[in-house]
Amino acid sequence: MKKTHLTLLAALFALAAFRSLAAAPSEPLKVGDAAPNAASVDQDGKPVQLSDLYGGGWTLVYFYPKADTPGCTAEACSLRDAFADLTKKGVTVVGVSADKPAEQKAFKQKYQIPFTLLADSDKNVIAAFGVPTTMGFASRQSFLIQGGKVAWRDLHASTKQQAADILKVVSAQ
Repeated sequence: MKKTHLTLLAALFALAAFRSLAAAPSEPLKVGDAAPNAASVDQDGKPVQLSDLYGGGWTLVYFYPKADTPGCTAEACSLRDAFADLTKKGVTVVGVSADKPAEQKAFKQKYQIPFTLLADSDKNVIAAFGVPTTMGFASRQSFLIQGGKVAWRDLHASTKQQAADILKVVSAQ
């Protein structure tokens, strides 16, 4: 084989390998869909059943690619800084990524995050919400749950404005 054919063949194999690392596209939950009764563990390795969090007011379940990276930190700190206002509006906040519990715990401690972070390394919660992944990382998406149903979703969630977006939605209700 000529060198150009080998180079082309190598490029095709690399592309196929990359595609195998990306999860098949899934459809995120829509407004009005029932909130999933998925389970994972928190930053301390303790089991968390999401349905236990859907009780009273609002539950924000937000997904982010990787703990302690710039965009994910900006998003978490946005929610942290507005946590008192969110709580006054009856919002329970839960962050979800495919990180391990130790990574979530370190992230929570480093930035003094006052809410639960799920270490969804087996991707049960990610899959239940239909959040797409690329190379094992969840897409940045947010879902507001009220009365056991998806009341709002943001499939391209903001980083620095996440809390403002959520407060705007819950204040309009």
